[in-house]
Amino acid sequence: MSEITVRELGEDDWATFRSLRLEALKEAPDAFVADHSDESEKPEDFWRARMRRSARLVAEVDDQQVGVVSIGDANEQEEATGGQLFGLWVRPEWRGHGAAAALVREGARIAAGHGRTQLYYWVGSDNGRAVAFASSFGFRPTDDRRAMRTGGDEQEIALVLALGEDRA
Repeated sequence: MSEITVRELGEDDWATFRSLRLEALKEAPDAFVADHSDESEKPEDFWRARMRRSARLVAEVDDQQVGVVSIGDANEQEEATGGQLFGLWVRPEWRGHGAAAALVREGARIAAGHGRTQLYYWVGSDNGRAVAFASSFGFRPTDDRRAMRTGGDEQEIALVLALGEDRA
């Protein structure tokens, strides 16, 4: 199997991010708050602005994009020095091959490089696979819960990963 590489996208890579994001929204509509039909209509300036708000990472194998994740600022519920990992998606045929792991590792490195001491990751509380995946990296559950933004009675749980040398 070829090596999985991860690189950060710049503003001029907006079309690459847009393409992956729309593919993710179409393939896994219940995993995201956004809707494919809404986002597919957004103009270039929307996508460029989105690129400036957060770090966007892409996993690639032999110049094929296989996954994407975003790293941004924590929200008001989380630690002031925290970052947030969100929008993690890997093409179905690449799941279980290390692409998601490579994206999370690089996302944590970037967050730490920006002075973040913790990285938050919100997942559905009934999504055992996502919780197990995050736990394998050292993410730990917090007491923070919120309603899933996709509606219904489901909840998300905030998982947190300590960054830097003091991982207590």
